[in-house]
Amino acid sequence: MDRLVSTRWLAEHHRDAGLVVLDATMHLPDSGRDAREEFRAAHIPGARFLDLASFVDEASDVPKALPTPDQFAERMGALGVGPTDRIILYDDSAIRSAARALFILDHFGMEEVAILDGGFAKWRAEERETESGSEVSQAIAFPVPSPRREVRSKAEILANCEHRAEQVLDARDSARFSGEEGSGSQGHIPGAANLHFARLLNEDGTWKSPDALRAEFEGAGVDLERPIVTSCNSGMTACVLLFGLDLAGKQDAALYDGSWLEWGSDPDTPKASGAKPG
Repeated sequence: MDRLVSTRWLAEHHRDAGLVVLDATMHLPDSGRDAREEFRAAHIPGARFLDLASFVDEASDVPKALPTPDQFAERMGALGVGPTDRIILYDDSAIRSAARALFILDHFGMEEVAILDGGFAKWRAEERETESGSEVSQAIAFPVPSPRREVRSKAEILANCEHRAEQVLDARDSARFSGEEGSGSQGHIPGAANLHFARLLNEDGTWKSPDALRAEFEGAGVDLERPIVTSCNSGMTACVLLFGLDLAGKQDAALYDGSWLEWGSDPDTPKASGAKPG
């Protein structure tokens, strides 16, 4: 199964045995939107609600931290998702939250996971079938997995500010990256490059071609042959960059999960400002 599937493909296969569709919609707190209520109002037939907003390790010192292996197993089991199921993720979110869900599932060893190209917005624009109400899932036992994706800590990013063995790529908009007045940001991690995550998508919300994605990364000053760590505000849109890198042929990039929420709140971490890497 490809990492990206079309609405046409999903319409033909969403009832296949062993295929699970998960709504991974999550909205920013100030959006005024409720992802669960929107799911109840309309969703792809048979879809289950992942509740990505609560899929975090609240006990961690890292803001919005990835769930623990135990939490992952509990959530998958409650949703009736098995370790060998094929998973299709979609969202209806301005921050393309399905990419965060894909990183989490991939991190914990799910082998066949894909994102619906264009998300729920494209599905509805094509007037495809939807249903309402809450999903009904039969809980199963899911084995506790071992993490496998590269996740960087604040200490590792701090060390990287000195040796810069890894390129840090920031997914936030240019105002926050540069620390413009009124942006609510002090700037960025020293040495980081900037590529707003929205640049990886076409106007209709579908993903750009691999060649176009590579051009975006290279245009941001990123060397795709060297190690890359992605960052953003909370670890969400950094995963959009990771998925874009995946589609562009680079599957070994890492995530700084704490991102700016962790880095910016620590008075002892260095900060750079301006539009160019500090």
